[in-house]
Parts: sequence; structure tokens; C-alpha cells
Amino acid sequence: MKTYYIHNGTENSGPFVLEELKAKKITKTTLVWFEGMDEWKYAGDIDELKSILTVVPPPLKNIPPLPTAEKKIASQTILGLDKNIFFLASGILALIIGTLIFDTYQENRSSELEQKNNQTEFRNQQLELQQKEIDEQKIQLAIQEKIESERLSNEKKDSINNRLLEIKKILVYNKTNLEENKIKLANAKEFKILRSIDERDEDISLIENDINHWQAEIKKLENEMYRLYLKLQTVH
Repeated sequence: MKTYYIHNGTENSGPFVLEELKAKKITKTTLVWFEGMDEWKYAGDIDELKSILTVVPPPLKNIPPLPTAEKKIASQTILGLDKNIFFLASGILALIIGTLIFDTYQENRSSELEQKNNQTEFRNQQLELQQKEIDEQKIQLAIQEKIESERLSNEKKDSINNRLLEIKKILVYNKTNLEENKIKLANAKEFKILRSIDERDEDISLIENDINHWQAEIKKLENEMYRLYLKLQTVH
């Protein structure tokens, strides 16, 4: 029959059978041990003991007292007036004050606007004269900007075209080297006399590296050509 030991925080007690343990009124935080366990455990963590655990209710908290009748009555009045009447009177007073403030603001605003309109009319006459001068200056500036824009566009086109010609020359050189290395690779794979397998594989690896290099260079130049052609289309 299985027996249990319990620990109360200072000393052990037991052994107890299950019925004896039930009489001890243990709680889920009581430490328990029985043969086969590696260490002490809380009783709440042992499934077979959950049915005999004693539940300890929490301490009773302070309950606030109910409001008295006097407090309820007092809360329904403000300054000796019924709460609803007080709020209604306050709302009407606030509305009257707000209307007076708004009317005064509107009168002051109208006076300011009239004064500003007179000043604006005089300024407009002065601005019309200045605008004519500005328009003439803008026409001259637009002509100069157009000339400068055309000059810059031509410079950009020339620069792009020069780079395209340079890339085409480099591409021809790189493609020639690529084809030569492809021929070398084919010859290296077929030629076996007076070479060991390691030497043959080393030659093939070096040639393949050269081929990859030239292919990468060609791809990079072709991408640059594509971007330059797109850019050339945007230059007016």
C-alpha cells in the first residue's frame, strides 16, 4: 500500500495512507513525497491527491458602506437648486453669453475686412504694374532657359552616345575573348596525351573561370547599354 510523507515547513511527518492523509486536511500548497518521487512536490501538482485537498477561502475584504439617504438627496441638488434646473439654467446662460460674444466678434470682423479690402484694392493697382514688368522678365527668362535646356540636352545625348560607342567596342573585345575561351575549353576537354587527369581538370577549371568572367562582363555591359538607351529616350 502506498504511503505518503508531508512537510509542514520545518519537519517531516508520516508515513500516512491515503485515508490518514485526508484527515490531515492538507491544502494544494502542502509539500508531499512518496516512494518513487525524485523530490518533494506540492499536493496540488499530484493528480491522485486533488480529491482530498482542503480549499482555503480568501480573506474577506473591506466592503464600503452604503450611501446614506442624506447623501443621496444632497447629490441631487446644486447650490440649493434641483440638479436638472441648475444644468438647464447654466446652458441658457452659456448660450446667451456665447451669442453676445459671437455678435461682437462678427462686428469687429466686418470692420477689419472692410479696411483690408480698401488696402487690397490699392495694392492690386500697384501689383498690376509690377506684374507687367515681371511678365516681360519671365518671357526673356523662358527664352534663355530654353536655350540652356537645349544645350544641356545635346551635351547629355553626346555623352550617352559616346559611352554607347565605347561599350560596343568593349563588347566586341569581350565576345572575342569569350569565343576563344570556349574553343580552348573544347580543346582542353578533348586533349588527353601527356597530361594527368588532375592537370586536365585544372586546365578546364581555369578556362571555365575565364569564360564566366567574360560572360559576366558582357552581361554587365549589355545592362548598361539598355539603361543608356532608356535614358537617351528621356532626353529631349
